[in-house]
Amino acid sequence: MTHAPGPRAARAVAGRPDPAVADELGLTVYDVARDLRRDIEGVRLPLPIDGATQAEGSRGRLIAQLDEHLLPRLRELSSPAIVVVAGSTGAGKSTLYNSLLGEEVSQAGVLRPTTREPVLAFNPLDREVIQEGPATSASRVVFHDGVPRGTALLDAPDLDSFLADNRSTAQQLLEAADLWLFVTTASRYGDALPWQALSRATERGASVAMVLNRVPRETLATIRADLMLRLREHGMTDVPLFVVPDVGPHEGLLDPRTVQPVRRWLTLLAGPERSRAVIVRTLKGALGALPAWVTSLADAVEAQGEAAAAIRAAVERERPAAERLARDGVLAGVVAGASVEARWRELSGRAKVDRLKVKNGLARSTGRAGRKREEALDALRADVEAAASRTLVAAGGRVEERLRAVLTAPGAPAGAVAVVPDHAARTAARESTIVASVTAWSAQDADVVAGLGAGDDTARVAAAVKAFGPRGLGSLLLASAAGSDDAGRLLARVLGAAHTDAVATLRADLADRAAAVIDGEIDAVLAALDTPNLADDAASGLRVRLAELRRLT
Repeated sequence: MTHAPGPRAARAVAGRPDPAVADELGLTVYDVARDLRRDIEGVRLPLPIDGATQAEGSRGRLIAQLDEHLLPRLRELSSPAIVVVAGSTGAGKSTLYNSLLGEEVSQAGVLRPTTREPVLAFNPLDREVIQEGPATSASRVVFHDGVPRGTALLDAPDLDSFLADNRSTAQQLLEAADLWLFVTTASRYGDALPWQALSRATERGASVAMVLNRVPRETLATIRADLMLRLREHGMTDVPLFVVPDVGPHEGLLDPRTVQPVRRWLTLLAGPERSRAVIVRTLKGALGALPAWVTSLADAVEAQGEAAAAIRAAVERERPAAERLARDGVLAGVVAGASVEARWRELSGRAKVDRLKVKNGLARSTGRAGRKREEALDALRADVEAAASRTLVAAGGRVEERLRAVLTAPGAPAGAVAVVPDHAARTAARESTIVASVTAWSAQDADVVAGLGAGDDTARVAAAVKAFGPRGLGSLLLASAAGSDDAGRLLARVLGAAHTDAVATLRADLADRAAAVIDGEIDAVLAALDTPNLADDAASGLRVRLAELRRLT
């Protein structure tokens, strides 16, 4: 036996499949598998609906199968067929492995776990055709004359090892194998683990053989018959079964005659052509198993899209009523509230903003008095802006609460909990947006004042501007639009009907801004659904790959 200089075998992998077997598998297989891998990697299942967790698990297994076996093997078809010796703790697989080679190559004994480092053995004559892959990367590579040429024997860690890394490595190596040689014992073949592993092998189309180890001679026929029945019940009638009699306590290798049937079977697989047949058979089995998996995943993706559509519909149903409520509140003139009324009383008493003479419809005031009123009315403007902000914030908060109820109450659409708005994030975003919106609303007053009056109203407007200043007059218009009756009565005294359209315009604009707040809350929820993973055609790539796979298989 000779050891490789490092953990990896000889040379780097070519980027395309071996052309020598192009007629058997077709040059397009690698491309289809590569494209499938890319599309599966892009799949996300963001909504927690029924079946999503299982579909995510299937997605992970599909990626593992493509990464650990299909893609590497399609690139490495000339490399020896990898036979992985796998099993549960204490099944005796390392002893069987060493006995097949006729030498202690892999550690065996009573301490658990014995197989801490995977061992991958090749025939020395295969050195030049070995390609680097997942199995060589994860294992200690050795060369041994006891390995039939064209095959490689891999002793994997226990599938049920108490070390998580060992369990993970064992699963990875099983995915990389061309053939599973599963070892169990007469006392443990009924456990769940062997059948879970064998079902997984069948699921991905892998070739499997089974070794029933340590069988008492007096019960050999009974146990063998029972195991054959179980294999038939699991649809594994063609699985080769080897029975190794119990030889009692012992150390070292098994008697060569005991393992001769397994060694003879491995020899039948030997040689470039026969081992390639094993590889191709497993590849075809794996490819044949893919459509069912891909179909299931595509169905899960489409179910996500259907759930997203139901959530969108439920959220959109809230928009009309919420917008109407927000608009109606502003248009009803309820924005100003107590704070604005209190400010008006203060300004009326201290600054006497409403104490001026009006003669023949014209306000009478000096420019100096007008500037004082204008300055005093800045406090009213600030209170109006604060009241408008509170109104819009409250409207947005009510919608957020309503959406939370719609998305979490009994009868909510499946998966809706995933898009429930985050209260802290929405509050911060809402307040920031509303401050900017109200500031923009208030800033319109200069244009509104400039557009006041025409013809006979020109003199009245000019007199009002002198009495309050342009900004002060704008503050009165904003207050009236927010619902201040006091501001409205004062404007009627100094402007007559000229202010009516201006107040209506400002009030309608604020109502639009209130509706925009509602839209912002609803659109924030819908934005969480605005992802390619939840689009109507999200599964189209997988469906294309599925059609390609079916043409191949």
